Amino acid sequence: MKVARYSHKGKTGIGLVTGETVHPIPDAPGMIALITDFAAWNDRIAGLVSASGGIPLAEVKLLSPVERPGKIMAIGLNYADHAAEAAMELPTEQLWFAKAATAINGPFDPIDLPKVSTALDYEAELVIVIGKRCRHVSRADAASVIFGYAVGNDVTVRDWQFKTSQFILGKSFDTHAPVGPWIVTGDAIDPSSLEISSYVNGERRQHSNTKYFIFDCAAIIEHLSKVMTLEPGDLIFTGTPAGVGAVMKPPKWLVEGDIVKVEIAGIGAIENRVAAEVSRL
Repeated sequence: MKVARYSHKGKTGIGLVTGETVHPIPDAPGMIALITDFAAWNDRIAGLVSASGGIPLAEVKLLSPVERPGKIMAIGLNYADHAAEAAMELPTEQLWFAKAATAINGPFDPIDLPKVSTALDYEAELVIVIGKRCRHVSRADAASVIFGYAVGNDVTVRDWQFKTSQFILGKSFDTHAPVGPWIVTGDAIDPSSLEISSYVNGERRQHSNTKYFIFDCAAIIEHLSKVMTLEPGDLIFTGTPAGVGAVMKPPKWLVEGDIVKVEIAGIGAIENRVAAEVSRL
């Protein structure tokens, strides 16, 4: 099942996506509320496709599936090839940082080229969407607290990332967490072997598979939930494979006008154009 958040004719809605059609969910609350009570919506949702003609996908604007997640957590160095290209040892402990919730961005909206840097980079990532409030989750129970999965780009401002030992500022610029194009529910996909790629202006820069995770999704949930309460709508970026612009010689930073596409088999693709930073206040 693909659950999307969208705008159509000036109104925002939530719907199921089948093929090239969006089937609106009448009276749906916000995405976090829907995820929280998803079991109660099952019967109503199950009849949507047959009962509604829906809206052509081409007529809607897809939005970030979760408008304002409570938390955006991200793991670093979770593919061996990325650790190698960064000249870093394989981690024996999970390396975590946060992205600010204000970094959230739509699957097809512009990415800011910051006023304060030109060292703009991309990172193709599978994103876990938490479905249940939980703590101290075992590996065996991890799948039961995951609502679904989406495509993400952990956009990074490299000079700000490495100004200090803490990554959060370089990872948290506005617009630097595009996610989408929808959420594929956990019962519809196996996250253990998904092909993942990124492209810049049509040139493939990254290509790998989630089977090469150092820490898989269950290990991630088990570890994080030892520390913090995970809540519906929280997003977890699961790491990026080799091929980021920073390690190229010379580095290939993103520039204004570049188009970055991230694609994951079984989910879909997001695509964002790099644009000069503008004030949104």
